[in-house]
Amino acid sequence: QVQLVQSGGGLVQAGDSLRLSCVASGRVFYAMAWFRQALGKDREFVASIRWSSGSTSYADSVKGRFTISRDNAKNTVYLQMNSLKPEDTADYYCAARNVFSVRLDTVDYDYWGRGTQVTVSS
Repeated sequence: QVQLVQSGGGLVQAGDSLRLSCVASGRVFYAMAWFRQALGKDREFVASIRWSSGSTSYADSVKGRFTISRDNAKNTVYLQMNSLKPEDTADYYCAARNVFSVRLDTVDYDYWGRGTQVTVSS
């Protein structure tokens, strides 16, 4: 059974940092990513990492502030979030994709975590 188990998140003030974790069990994926969904808004892409190469991509809104990384031994992907802003407030989801794609922001993902709440106060 494939399972993505998330941890981290919480309530912080603007300018603070958080690190989210997502442990993937069951198999190795082509790529993993983080998405977020604010209340009343559509889900949006945050960051992705290609497992084999380690190449990363970021949404413009988080470039320079967020870092996605992986730990091969632990089969875990992280999202380090620095300089958090109130507009970062959302439920954050990790996702995994099986198949190659040139871009990883708008394509479908095969597995999803349950989500982690991140709230940033002003």
